[in-house]
Amino acid sequence: MIAPEDWQALRLSLLLATVTTLVLFMLCTPLAWWLAGSKSRWKPLLEAVVALPLVLPPTVLGFYVLILLGPRGWLGAGWQALSGDSLAFSFSGLVIASVLYSLPFVTQPLQRAFEGVGQRTLEVAWSLGATPWDAFWSVAVPQARHGFVTAGVLGFAHTLGEFGVVLMVGGNIPGATQVVSVAIYEQVENLAYDRAHGLALLLLLLSLALLLAVHAINRRPVGALS
Repeated sequence: MIAPEDWQALRLSLLLATVTTLVLFMLCTPLAWWLAGSKSRWKPLLEAVVALPLVLPPTVLGFYVLILLGPRGWLGAGWQALSGDSLAFSFSGLVIASVLYSLPFVTQPLQRAFEGVGQRTLEVAWSLGATPWDAFWSVAVPQARHGFVTAGVLGFAHTLGEFGVVLMVGGNIPGATQVVSVAIYEQVENLAYDRAHGLALLLLLLSLALLLAVHAINRRPVGALS
């Protein structure tokens, strides 16, 4: 059984996952493009920083993000001085934390997809008169479509299931920062197993559907997606 307040937590989670995925696409696409073609000596360090959330405990990342967004953190203090609002324990803070936590789940698939395009393909486009910008949008992006699909699904699903980071940064404020993973935890604490089971099963089925969709799309040739 899913109560009305649980639907509210689910809607907030879906909104958070959608906003986070869109922000990640805007940030990670140029980052992954640079990583795919760069020979800079700083590339390994940047790749390690991007992959850090994969091995860092969520509570550790959440703690430092909370410090950053708090009233004494440089980002939180600056935001509060400009807007009068706090980034910590807010939806905006959840978005920032989710972007950092899901960064590798979008960057890495895009980087691998761009690497698969190959320098030779781009050189052919350039020889035919395409500018680097034209070659990126007309050649690299269409060839990397599978990577975009995988990155989008992984970023969305990973954000949807976050717990440690969002709990540290957003707390558990119904209607404001209580996402579905935190709602499930609260229900288990209150021994409301029926409600916890309803939400958990819904997340399980949604995650399975997303993974089945990405596998089905990625089995199709690139040309079939157009």
